[in-house]
Amino acid sequence: MGKVKHLPEVEALFEKSPVVSFDSAVKIIQGRKSKKQYAKQLIRNLLIRGKIKRLAKGWYTSRNDASLAVFCFQPAYLGLQDALSFHGITEQETIPVIVTTQKVRQGLRKVMGVNVLVRRIKKEYMFGFESREQSGFYLPYSDIEKTLIDLLYFKENLSPETFAEIMRKANLKKIEEYLRKYPKKMQGIMKGRMRNLMADLIPDVK
Repeated sequence: MGKVKHLPEVEALFEKSPVVSFDSAVKIIQGRKSKKQYAKQLIRNLLIRGKIKRLAKGWYTSRNDASLAVFCFQPAYLGLQDALSFHGITEQETIPVIVTTQKVRQGLRKVMGVNVLVRRIKKEYMFGFESREQSGFYLPYSDIEKTLIDLLYFKENLSPETFAEIMRKANLKKIEEYLRKYPKKMQGIMKGRMRNLMADLIPDVK
C-alpha cells in the first residue's frame, strides 16, 4: 500500500520540476520510520522503469537534457563556449559547460551519457547570468558580457572573428562594469588581450 500511496506523489515532483533532489522525495513521505530507505526504493523503481535519470549524486530528472545538471552545482550557470552557442555568437555545437563556485572536481564528467564540462570560479565572480528559457524550462546562462569576461579569465581560445561578433552584440558599458570587479592586474591582462584581438581584426596596411 505504501508504494501505491507515495509513488504518484514522487512522480508528481518530477512533473512539477525539471530537477528533483533525493531530499525532496524524502520530505513528501509521511508515516514511515525509515523514510530515507523507502525513498531510495521509490527512486530506484523509477530509474529501473526508465521514468527518471540520474544527473548527479542525489539529483534526478525526467527530462532528457544534460544541461539540467547545472542545478546540481548551485550557485552555478552555463557559460563559456556553451553560452556563445546559446547567444547565437557561434554555430558550433558544444557540450554543456557549468561554471560553479562549489569545490567540486573540475573537468569532464558524464551526465546521462553526455560529456559535461565543470569549471570552478571564485564566489566574488559569480555574477552576470540570467534565467533563459530553453526546451520549456529556464536555465541560468551567463550574459554576453560575462561570457567574454569568463573566456578571458579562463584563458580560453578566442578567435578574432568570434571576439568581433561578441563586441557587436555586447554592451560596452557593462563590460567595463564587470571588469572593475576584478583585481587591477587581471583587468590589465584582460584588456591587453582584447586590444590584441582587436588589432588582429585590422588588416595590415602596405
